[in-house]
Amino acid sequence: MIGGESIAPGERKTIDLKLASLVTHTDMHMPVHVIRSKRAGPTLLVCAAIHGDEVNGVEVIRRLCNKISLNRLRGTLIAIPIVNVYGFIHHSRYLPDRRDLNRCFPGSPKGSMASQLAHIFVNEIVSKCTHGIDLHTAAIHRENLPQIRACIEDEDTRMIAEAFQAPVIMDSSVQPGTLRGTAVSLGIPWLVYEAGEALRFDEISIRAGVDGVMNVMRSLNMLARGNRKQAVTPRVAKGSAWMRAPKSGIMRLIIPTGALVKQGDVLGFVADPYGDNETAIVADRSGIVIGRANLPMVNQGEAVMHIARFKNVNAVAGEVESFQVDMEPDWDNEELYPEDAPIV
Repeated sequence: MIGGESIAPGERKTIDLKLASLVTHTDMHMPVHVIRSKRAGPTLLVCAAIHGDEVNGVEVIRRLCNKISLNRLRGTLIAIPIVNVYGFIHHSRYLPDRRDLNRCFPGSPKGSMASQLAHIFVNEIVSKCTHGIDLHTAAIHRENLPQIRACIEDEDTRMIAEAFQAPVIMDSSVQPGTLRGTAVSLGIPWLVYEAGEALRFDEISIRAGVDGVMNVMRSLNMLARGNRKQAVTPRVAKGSAWMRAPKSGIMRLIIPTGALVKQGDVLGFVADPYGDNETAIVADRSGIVIGRANLPMVNQGEAVMHIARFKNVNAVAGEVESFQVDMEPDWDNEELYPEDAPIV
């Protein structure tokens, strides 16, 4: 039961989970799509837009819910495209009280607006799931290479993290107040998928997200496994660090996400607006670029490029290249239209 409504076996239903109204007394609801099979199986939650400006996951869930293969589902799929509906309508990461929802879990029924929303989400949704995937992007003016973040010491979590088939897995500990931290404390295997940039659709990130969720569902026997060949072998990063702007000015990065860089490589340049006093941004380690800043204006010390370390960085570079080729849209394939029409 969700929001006081029950979902019968074999039923597909959208539930409007009631939230705090706006100051105008306009009612607010969180749409929750539930697909429950007549056949027993896991309950998988897929949610997006906990940060209201991170929109790639909204499109991932739209495409996911239109998959014909869901007609043969085992278990239950709960899909929530917009968790932070307040931030979403204002193109903002935050709630109206300026709090980051993903630092307010597990929440409280008597706390701040963000805390109350977190409490509703945990008690009405998360606590009723066996597995979860939380879809994110980088913050505004940044972009991320498609990657999974998870605590892979847990065997069940590692299994679904590898099944997702993002090229990179970041084995990261949980932060206090996050949805992932709360889910892990409840014993729920949980993935965070990071890909793309806030307030922008990115086709490769979206396609990888849809495929990844479907791959996880197959690994959980919620869907038939089929005969699809594994596109990439996900690689676990040994650590990561941000390269920072050596001074304030106008930045020109010359290395894209997914690129292999060596210690001493030039990643870009910072100069004043007239082009004088140019300074190179130099990599202080070797690895794969998994994130970067896109805003040209930078301040001294600002994080501009995120580099992950791997045991065999050359092998990872090959996997990333294979992944990017595999995710490129087939512009001539009419079967993609209209539900899966590539976004340009």
